[in-house]
Amino acid sequence: MALFLLKLLSLFILSVLFLVSPTLSDPLYQICGKTGNYTAKDTYESNLLALLPSLASNGSGQGFYTQTVGSIPNKIYAFILCRGDTNTSTCRSCLDLAGQDIVQLCPYSKEATIWYDNCLLRYSNQNFLVTTDNSNVFYMLNVNNVTEPDKFNKLIGELINMTSQYAAFNSTRRFGTGEANFTAADPKIYGLAQCTRDLSGNQCYQCLKGMFSVMSNFAGKRGGRVLGDRCNFRYEMYSFYQGRSSLQLPSTSSPPSPSPTSPPPSAPRVGAGGNKNDVGKVLAIVIPLVVAFLLFCTICVCFWRRRRSLGKKIPDVSNAGEIMDVESILFDLSTLRSATANFSEENKLGQGGFGSVFKGTLRDGREIAVKRLSAGSGQGIEELKNELVLVAKLQHRNLVRLLGVCLEEQEKMLVYEYVPNKSLDTILFDSVKSEQLDWGRRYKIISGIARGLLYLHEDSQLKIIHRDLKASNILLDEEMNPKISDFGLARLFGCDQTGGTTSRVVGTFGYMAPEYVMRGQYSAKSDIFSYGVLVLEILTGRKNSNFLESEQADDLLSYTWEHWLRGTISEILDPSLGDHWPRSEALRCIQIGLLCVQEDPANRPSMSMVVLMLNSYSVSLQAPSKPAFCIGLSGGMDSEAFQKGTNLSTGGFDRSAEGSVPMTPNEVSISEMEPR
Repeated sequence: MALFLLKLLSLFILSVLFLVSPTLSDPLYQICGKTGNYTAKDTYESNLLALLPSLASNGSGQGFYTQTVGSIPNKIYAFILCRGDTNTSTCRSCLDLAGQDIVQLCPYSKEATIWYDNCLLRYSNQNFLVTTDNSNVFYMLNVNNVTEPDKFNKLIGELINMTSQYAAFNSTRRFGTGEANFTAADPKIYGLAQCTRDLSGNQCYQCLKGMFSVMSNFAGKRGGRVLGDRCNFRYEMYSFYQGRSSLQLPSTSSPPSPSPTSPPPSAPRVGAGGNKNDVGKVLAIVIPLVVAFLLFCTICVCFWRRRRSLGKKIPDVSNAGEIMDVESILFDLSTLRSATANFSEENKLGQGGFGSVFKGTLRDGREIAVKRLSAGSGQGIEELKNELVLVAKLQHRNLVRLLGVCLEEQEKMLVYEYVPNKSLDTILFDSVKSEQLDWGRRYKIISGIARGLLYLHEDSQLKIIHRDLKASNILLDEEMNPKISDFGLARLFGCDQTGGTTSRVVGTFGYMAPEYVMRGQYSAKSDIFSYGVLVLEILTGRKNSNFLESEQADDLLSYTWEHWLRGTISEILDPSLGDHWPRSEALRCIQIGLLCVQEDPANRPSMSMVVLMLNSYSVSLQAPSKPAFCIGLSGGMDSEAFQKGTNLSTGGFDRSAEGSVPMTPNEVSISEMEPR
């Protein structure tokens, strides 16, 4: 009994940790402009929908990027800035998330700016690119105090000043980091400064220097940062950036430090009662958890007593499934290290925003795939929680099977059945490997995905919307049977629920339904839109995100629709199929794909109808209308309107340091951070 309770208690504590873990990918702050609003489905919205994924795809490799799209009065000016220590993958993940969040947090606003820990995105219908104005300044702070505040404040002033000078005059990327020695108890202080790269050295330093006075608002605090459109700086009592520091502040240095004068009129100030609000929020979380824990213990004791009273009617726990079920889902870290050769590069199957996936072989010969979250990955915590809860309860031949979980030594890992042929995208979009996918296999994949979605939407005990269906989330077993994977973004519904609305749009550009992208509305019909895009990709062998203007189409949906109207569908089928495909069956699949991507969700078929249409030729198909976002050959949208995004799950943010709070620019109050 003691062992059983200990196991259950461990799982309860882990679940509590998941519930209260700080999220790391929410925006730090956003400002919606006052230069007017656009309306749904107008030209400005179309331009914006084309611009946002293009900024992510083109800007992630550079870290700073400017772009314009459209023509006046619907012209949009934009830039992105990623933190100087981020790699391309991290930058892309942040920008993809920014592009999704900004239209939800600033709906129909023609101007908006959004800040994250790793990136900044701004767009406007006014040409701000020609100015060096550092507007929209706000600050964040760690509410905890330091010892020896006078010494600390002087040292911080010197560190930020020298780091700012390094960023302005010693770095072509306009980025610098530095560290300084403080006390034995707190040996190091770390600082960072950055400007947009279109500023000259003098402009960069003046931009940073212009915000120095704001530091007086958090003098003596263990962490703080000041952010604007064009520059930002930050300091912490821990190393919060990647790589070695650009400079080490000498203990005897005394460069001119920013004077802690009163903040300028435009600088935000701390509202009263900030600490009380934080304490209240903590108590609001802790008290229910304590009550839940006590209730949990009471249930366990009652269960134990009832089991003893029933005698032989309930099997002995030591021989029955209770302990075995708990133990079977828990993997030892040592077991997984041994199975994957200590997570060697040779065993790496792939990598995403959450971390990496490794192939492993257990001692009994079973092959497994281990999904290992990156250290400090906030979005991964939410993914892990969702997948652990959802996938363990799902059993279907077209869904990947979860075998267990490992939660040891700060590691968070999921263990799956190994699927040998990897993901669909690695074969479908490879000019050589795609020849493995003859017509029969493609039809089997299309049908298998449909059956898996039907199970999720209608046939399982849980009603689940996947929200991130795409080629890279379809795994293929040794017989090329498809298995839907990656339930990190899935949503669970009751029997009488059909959908919902969220302010946190997550997923992949190009696969997301229009009502979800622009208004946060999701339902089973959102998955059906994604399925339609996937069907067209399988039939054509072409990524929805890889269309060139020379091909006379901006995206796969437009491309398919134009050929459908002309009666030239045979021209768009994957050339690797050759002439070995049944015309009537291929046309039927194209028509089903087009029906699934209709703009109005009500016009899309249900998954039960899709499965029926795929398996019965006695069912007549409706004629499709122009698909969503389809702009035709004369359209003016950017050719990268559907750039492929990185899978982004819900996560959260690091508010400068634990206990930090962002401040509103109108000096009114502390922003409330509600748990999701």
